[in-house]
Amino acid sequence: MPAPSPLGPIQKAMLAALKADEVLQGLVTGAYDYVPERAVYPYIVIGEATEIPRNSLNRYGWETVPTLHVWDQYRGFARVLRIGERIGEVLDHQPLALPGYTHVATRFEFSQTLTDPEPPGDIRHLVLRHRIVTERPV
Repeated sequence: MPAPSPLGPIQKAMLAALKADEVLQGLVTGAYDYVPERAVYPYIVIGEATEIPRNSLNRYGWETVPTLHVWDQYRGFARVLRIGERIGEVLDHQPLALPGYTHVATRFEFSQTLTDPEPPGDIRHLVLRHRIVTERPV
């Protein structure tokens, strides 16, 4: 039987790393899995993820790619880009504590800036993805 997915522990570890960084917390009002109704901009949300197997002879393995969203109402993209830069400093090539799994690597993979087209049209959105490679003995 295959080992359980590391997606839950990865989400928990990423959220803990983001919340623990004082510099990042000075740039945002919060980091969430579920955004409170009265959340104030700017904030970070851990969103969707993809996961593919990366097994070997004696190890289960996964490549998990969670998506982070930075939301803001600042005019222009400067602030979400600064937040995204700090997220990279916190996560890229940094170890994650994943009980029951071996963290192999975390690598920045993708970012995209977007403007929410819905009225009032002043929402800035930065999408970030990091590829997280994990293993577990068979």
